[in-house]
Amino acid sequence: MSALPSGMPRAVILAGGKGTRLKPFTASFPKPLVPIGDIPILEILLTKLRNAGVTDITLTLGHLAELIQAYISQRPGLLEGATIRYVRESEPTGTAGSLASVEGLTETFFVLNGDVMTSLSLTRMLEFHRRQGAALTVAAHQMESRCEFGVVETGADGFVRAYVEKPVRTDFVSMGIYLYEPEVLQHIEPGRYLDFPTLVNRLLAAGKRVAAFQEPCRWLDIGRPEEYAAAQQAFETNTLDYFTRDGDEP
Repeated sequence: MSALPSGMPRAVILAGGKGTRLKPFTASFPKPLVPIGDIPILEILLTKLRNAGVTDITLTLGHLAELIQAYISQRPGLLEGATIRYVRESEPTGTAGSLASVEGLTETFFVLNGDVMTSLSLTRMLEFHRRQGAALTVAAHQMESRCEFGVVETGADGFVRAYVEKPVRTDFVSMGIYLYEPEVLQHIEPGRYLDFPTLVNRLLAAGKRVAAFQEPCRWLDIGRPEEYAAAQQAFETNTLDYFTRDGDEP
């Protein structure tokens, strides 16, 4: 694994999506600027990165990129003491493909979706990633989902073995927060579309170590309307700072 500079690694925020799940909110401005109360999601995420000690941040931009750059330029105190860079894509190349356009990724680096709100500790995630010696680490969150139908379990003979009414299953889902080693970039072809699941499967096929970091935390995927509503509730109850900390005490 690559040697790390002192302090936290740099971070790349994927901020080029159109936010189709949040229409009509995203019809006239980009998803990272969708407000939680009167604070854009992007500002919450940037504050979290700063509180974790991340001071080198790159935004990959696409849809309405100029509005994101204009907003940050009007908030000079938001990134005081930090460096921010921009990469603008004329055509979307996916949640993994866009990394090929970011220069200087020669050390370990974070990648975060631009619509994430979480209390996850980036510091503890980095420590875990180092211990595992992984090429890629995915932050994973335990989630329950309920099937809306009765499930019929059958044998090969066609007879019913069991009937389960609206079963609940538990899975670990990706939180949209990752730690990469630069070797992963060898599996991303510049200028070609590549989504993150395809990249993970490429790495596994190549025998690379992919780890999953799990810790109890709160996580909201703002692209889902019901979780966007939960974020608004956090603003109204003055608990929004919960998502700007670098994790709670374990």
